[in-house]
Amino acid sequence: MPKYSTILIKKSNLLFIGVLFFVFYLVSFQLKAQKFPFINYDQSKLYFSKDSSQFMDFYKKIDDLRDGKRNKVSVIHFGGSHIQAGFWTEVLMDGFQSIGNFKGGGTFIFPFKIVKSNSPYFFKSFTTGKWVRKRNALAKEMCDNLGLAGIAGISNDSANTFGFKLLKNNHHQSFNTLRVYHNFNPSFNFFMDEQIGLKFTRKDFKKESYSEYYFENYIDSINFNLVRIDTIIKDFMLRGFSIENSKPGFYYASIGVNGASTSSYLKCQEFVNELKGIPPDLVIFSLGVNDTHSVNFSKEQFISNYDSLIALVKIASPNCCFLFTTVTDNFMTRRTSNKRPIKAQEAIFELMNKHNAAVYDLYSVMGGYKSIYKWYKAGLAAKDKVHFNGRGYTILANLMFDAINRSYKCNSKVN
Repeated sequence: MPKYSTILIKKSNLLFIGVLFFVFYLVSFQLKAQKFPFINYDQSKLYFSKDSSQFMDFYKKIDDLRDGKRNKVSVIHFGGSHIQAGFWTEVLMDGFQSIGNFKGGGTFIFPFKIVKSNSPYFFKSFTTGKWVRKRNALAKEMCDNLGLAGIAGISNDSANTFGFKLLKNNHHQSFNTLRVYHNFNPSFNFFMDEQIGLKFTRKDFKKESYSEYYFENYIDSINFNLVRIDTIIKDFMLRGFSIENSKPGFYYASIGVNGASTSSYLKCQEFVNELKGIPPDLVIFSLGVNDTHSVNFSKEQFISNYDSLIALVKIASPNCCFLFTTVTDNFMTRRTSNKRPIKAQEAIFELMNKHNAAVYDLYSVMGGYKSIYKWYKAGLAAKDKVHFNGRGYTILANLMFDAINRSYKCNSKVN
């Protein structure tokens, strides 16, 4: 089991990983260049309300980052399974870092594999113990005190280990600050093996619900020992990791939970508390597919849920700006097309004007009603006609970042 960056990887494994990433970026380039007749490329742009000043302030922060006047710009992207998959957000992470060839910043990591769920590919998580998954998307998996990630792992093992390792990527490869979000259960103690020789300091912030580690050197992996010291209070709760590299760059948190809807994150009691520690400059909302799968979907409730989410974000970060993506076209079953994303699209544009936000009209870009079937026939979407495959997400993500970058360049003082 890997523990720290000092562990050597076999040359054959390095070669294999290198080949994989070469193929990935070759395919990404080809998909970016390829044209599909069902995609509305002319719709791939950002829409703004009459007052776009908040977004212009965000662009100014990017300028300041490039000028060396600030060290970090923070983006948090909320969604459901589209986001948990990681394909979409990894392209956006790469894109934002490429604006200034940045190597710093940071990201949020939830160790999905330890709770037996699908994970993004830029990191690997591991454990020797048993964990029970809790998440905000299903009533039977809900629990108290979920946080920003909307998902948690619960363990009552007497002895356990857990951790993660960053894999080769183009956005976040090392860190020297780590926050571990957990429930501070006095019946458990978790710690690193100090015999490895890794020099660090630890501070516990019980009110903020995390322990923070400062490392003397940059590392790419971490492993913790978890020990139950008594049985007075059951269950250790792990809510995720926040990593930062002190070099300049974007902090991009990809927060996605399979099955999550606009109401899901409203159920997370530690949401605001944890978000305050990572105050975003921009929040991207990509929720709504699961809302539109409900027979009780209403445009009014959809707007109300988003209003409540925005209010929570503003408590944590009053000067944050917002970017909405419209709901992707989808099928209710593999044979029944869904018209509710049309109403959701109308709602998103109303929210844009209400909150002086921006919109990327993903629904129109992909082709509108029943377009997911065309993506499926082209080999870009899954059989369920809800999700895309890696190729499909890569296309959408490249289009979206290009739209963001064009808008930024038109309004940047640096370019």
